Formats: sequence, structure tokens, C-alpha cells
Amino acid sequence: MARVFVLNGVNLGALGTRRPEVYGTRTLGDIEGELREHFPGVDLNFRQTDYEGEFVGWIRESAGADGLVVNPGAWSHYSYAIHDALEAIAVPKVEVHLSNIHAREDWRRTSVISPAVDAVVAGMGSYGYRVAIQYVLEH
Repeated sequence: MARVFVLNGVNLGALGTRRPEVYGTRTLGDIEGELREHFPGVDLNFRQTDYEGEFVGWIRESAGADGLVVNPGAWSHYSYAIHDALEAIAVPKVEVHLSNIHAREDWRRTSVISPAVDAVVAGMGSYGYRVAIQYVLEH
């Protein structure tokens, strides 16, 4: 059975209530449930934290998995620690953003994480997670 880590970072635990006009009304639990139904034969390891060091540790742990999907939230725009952790592991990796970060504030348009992953999905809402998981399973 394939094992995929799905790591969610800072403020993603507030999905469903935080800026629903941008991020939608679905909670992280809703998204997880949908993905478990869509990928029944895959061991999906979902985690969320507001602590950058914990997130980095989980990235290292995912080195033994078949793939990694990350939504670091705002850390995408400034965390070189997360970039370096991603760069150090050799599994298929996809960065996900619920909103289209390229159509938002200037500071959100650059991700320091993107150069350390294989693909980026942005602006597809929760469906982006499904695309990302499918990508890592095929690579």
C-alpha cells in the first residue's frame, strides 16, 4: 500500500472559518475525509501544525514515504528551513495552495518552497489536494 504524507501548516487548522471568501467553508477534516474516500487504497498520513519546527520534523519523517503533499500556508513565502528540509528528501513532493497565490497580495506571489518541490498546485481549492496526491502516486 502506498503511503503519502499530507502536511498542512500554519493557520490551516482554521479552515472553514478563516476568510471563507478566500479559502472556502470546508474544514481540514472535511478535506481529509473526502481524500480518504477518493484514495481508499492509500495510507494517507494527515497532519497540521502551527509550529514550524514540528513541520520540518514531519518532512524529515516523510522521507520514508512514497510521496509528500505540503501546504505550508504563509511559511511558503519565507521559510528557508522548510525549503531546506524539502530539498533534503528524495520522494515526489507537491506544494498545494487553496487560493491562487499569484493573483493575491504581492508578498504572497513568491514561494521559497517551490524550488524544492516537483510540482505546485494553486487556486484549485480543496481539489488541489486530490491532484497533488495523484501526482505523487504516479511519480
